[in-house]
Amino acid sequence: MTLNLCVLTPNQIVWDSEVKEIVLSTNSGQIGVLPNHAPIATAVDIGILRIRLKDQWLPMALMGGFARIGNNEITVLVNDAEKGSDIDPQEAQQTLEIAEANFRKAEGKRQIIEANLALRRARTRVEAVNAIS
Repeated sequence: MTLNLCVLTPNQIVWDSEVKEIVLSTNSGQIGVLPNHAPIATAVDIGILRIRLKDQWLPMALMGGFARIGNNEITVLVNDAEKGSDIDPQEAQQTLEIAEANFRKAEGKRQIIEANLALRRARTRVEAVNAIS
């Protein structure tokens, strides 16, 4: 038995096919979803979506949004998403270093919040790349 997973951003369909299982980062922690999961709607945090296809796990960086699970269908609507295999490791590491430097230099509430979000996004992208290696 499988699940139909659809990951959508405002600009594209990032994933639309059957999977065996997923592990999703929500605002209240990670949840694993197998076939016949109870219906749920949840907020999706900045983090890694782990997708299991047969015996292989694929990571995807998600940048916050919402998910709806029910009837073996999972729809994930997020601000942005990238498959780990599509992320350039060097570019992701450079972006992380810049985000860390900007966070250290941030002053004022708004600048700190924005720098923290950029840092979380950058860390998630590096984590997605490292999950492949």
